[in-house]
Amino acid sequence: MYHTWMRYFTPSPVHHRLGLVCLGVGLQHGRLPTVGPRVLDHHVAVLIGAGGGWYRDPEGRRTTVTAPALLWLLPGVPHHYGADPETGWDESFVDFTGPATATYTELGYIETDRPVVPLSDAATARTAVGRIVRAARRGNPLLEVETGAAVHELLVELRRARADTNAEGDLVLQALARDAFLPLSVAEHAARHGMTPAELRNAVRGGAGCSPKDYLLGIRLGRAKELLATTELPVAAVARRVGYDDPAYFSRLFTRRVGTAPIRFRERQGRTVPGGWSDRVPDPDHPPTITTTPPRDASPETPPRATRRRP
Repeated sequence: MYHTWMRYFTPSPVHHRLGLVCLGVGLQHGRLPTVGPRVLDHHVAVLIGAGGGWYRDPEGRRTTVTAPALLWLLPGVPHHYGADPETGWDESFVDFTGPATATYTELGYIETDRPVVPLSDAATARTAVGRIVRAARRGNPLLEVETGAAVHELLVELRRARADTNAEGDLVLQALARDAFLPLSVAEHAARHGMTPAELRNAVRGGAGCSPKDYLLGIRLGRAKELLATTELPVAAVARRVGYDDPAYFSRLFTRRVGTAPIRFRERQGRTVPGGWSDRVPDPDHPPTITTTPPRDASPETPPRATRRRP
């Protein structure tokens, strides 16, 4: 079982002259179907926020993918990947193209020799994807410009989030961000790094300006907000995804820190986030596209037609 939301666009030639254009965006969660082998004519950034799976390169070499991670799908390069069939993964993707991709590649923001890139933290990149999702609402007259601008931002955030170039250069913060969703106490996190709790507190406060508990909590609650807003997972399942075995404790903590209960947060987001969910596997011969306007005889409840495949 999986959940998916996606939209695709066709920017005009004048928008291409802005350097980058967004061709599509999607959010997917669960035991997703395998993708490929196939070849695309544009770039796709696939952000894995939770879970794991695999990627197979054109030579047949298989690489294990563990979140947080980034998959680069490059134009003209065959790719083949999939989520773990038992646990699945959480995926955000953005399709894009434009003349600026050559410059971003030259500067190292788009990596051509490393299709699987470990990340220290995917939170800021997911925020950039969220801006594209919001800009993709139907009837937005600035859709092409807003989504294109957000692709520039996404590439910067993905470069910053790479595990080998953390903005603070702090390996302890990188490791904590990577392990934030494990059900570990601060003392257990410290032990994993050969440190005492006091040493860990000093290291995190020096790098992030807060305690380890608050640092981990910020990452966990940010992920919980995304899952509540973009999936239909029960609150208990969201709690487990972000490291809390006790859903009642998670709900109390979320309410105290965010200012509203998880279920109320989801209801509020549901009124602003466009799209819907589907548990149907896309037809490989008719990849899904979301039309921006419904057919003339369609009712408001008629779901958009899918004719273009997800990445």
